[in-house]
Amino acid sequence: MRLLVAKQRQRVDYQERDRVLCGCQSDCAAVEQAPAAQAGKAAKAVTAGIRSKKSTKARKSATFHRPKTLKKERQPRYPRLSAPKGKKMDQFQIIKYPLTTESAMKKIEDNNTLVFITDVRANKQQISQAVKKMYDIACQKVNTLVRPDGVKKAYVRLTQDFDALDVANKIGII
Repeated sequence: MRLLVAKQRQRVDYQERDRVLCGCQSDCAAVEQAPAAQAGKAAKAVTAGIRSKKSTKARKSATFHRPKTLKKERQPRYPRLSAPKGKKMDQFQIIKYPLTTESAMKKIEDNNTLVFITDVRANKQQISQAVKKMYDIACQKVNTLVRPDGVKKAYVRLTQDFDALDVANKIGII
């Protein structure tokens, strides 16, 4: 009889211990589970691990590159400029005046070339188009240089169809 009472006390002690480990005060369902269910949980814990953690991706580079995200196009509520900008460089701004020095006159007579002082920001294509618009002549090629005083000079060679002397007379150089 004493043996039976001792076994019951021991059983109660084990149940009390399990409640304390479980963390609940009342009769816990976890303590009174069927042995097959407990064995299944134990097997799952062994295979998965008690504190199983998701494995992290192995980094192959020492530097971190922020991932590219979606960049949306701007949709402003109102235009930032009240009116669109007009062209700054028209033909009258590109070509300032024709050069009438002695060497320029020699170029007109010998090489079928007109010499102009132009805007420093103008390129050869713009100079060629400006000459075509202003004087109705076709250019074969344009050579440019920036003088030491900071002014751009353009040598405009005309095609065989046009004579530089006639154009110079029409402009009023000669």
